Amino acid sequence: MCRFSTVLFALAALGGTAAAAQDVTIETARGEVVVPAAPETVVAYDLAAIDTLTALGVDLAGVPDRLYLSAFDSLDVTPVGTLFEPDLEALAGIGPDLIIVGGRSAAQLDSVAQVGAAIDMTIGVDLIADGKARIDAYGTVFEKQDEAAKLQSDLDERLAALKTAAEGKGTALIVLTNGTKMAAYGPGSRFGWLHESTGMAPAIPDLSTQENHGNVLTHEAIAEANPDWLFVLDRGAAVGEDGQSAEQTLNSPLIEQTEAWKNDQIVYLPAAELYIGGGGYQSLMTVIDAMTEALGA
Repeated sequence: MCRFSTVLFALAALGGTAAAAQDVTIETARGEVVVPAAPETVVAYDLAAIDTLTALGVDLAGVPDRLYLSAFDSLDVTPVGTLFEPDLEALAGIGPDLIIVGGRSAAQLDSVAQVGAAIDMTIGVDLIADGKARIDAYGTVFEKQDEAAKLQSDLDERLAALKTAAEGKGTALIVLTNGTKMAAYGPGSRFGWLHESTGMAPAIPDLSTQENHGNVLTHEAIAEANPDWLFVLDRGAAVGEDGQSAEQTLNSPLIEQTEAWKNDQIVYLPAAELYIGGGGYQSLMTVIDAMTEALGA
């Protein structure tokens, strides 16, 4: 367990912040950490954290300048740099009681900790378990245990519906496209939770779990695997890049030979929610609902 050693220059500059009534211990990506209970001024640099915190009804004082997810279109919060480069001056101007990093911003933990208490809430490969753990932790920190329990219950209900919809539906292949390039992900990998949550067997059983950018994939390999379902993540769409779409990349006579193509079982998943917001409550629900609807059709 560690305890924050908050750098004082920011607090001094701001005349200090209100002391928390008490501390709580929560599980973070770096182990148990003691944080002030019910912090009033919170900045989050992690999209999954912002996603779950807003679902819990937590007001944020600062977020990155680009949020990618349509769920955040109406979020009117002060920008404090980017996911990869926090604006420490803007951050200090807010005087946060708690700063949350994770995923793409996790490397900035020490940097933002110069301004205030900071925690790393990265969600790992065990995405469902980690996502639930973060809901619990935020419920504890912000004294919203009842709201957190409701989110957990709703998530469990949707996961059960997905599992039911996927029963007996055959094999699946998870494909990430990045322009003309393709990569496959299997169980135990970054997007392996899609297999684990559906119970669908991978069409290619021996994919490496060590490749964060996925296993290089070709049209020929997809045709040979002949998946019953193709679940497709378009990275370019997720990050708003111009270029060849996933649908264009998969448009091939070889893909047309697969059961997935013949039976209209190629599913283009909500890209930003899966690629950027992975593990956040609202993003999880969006992806799960999309898969359940496709599999139940």
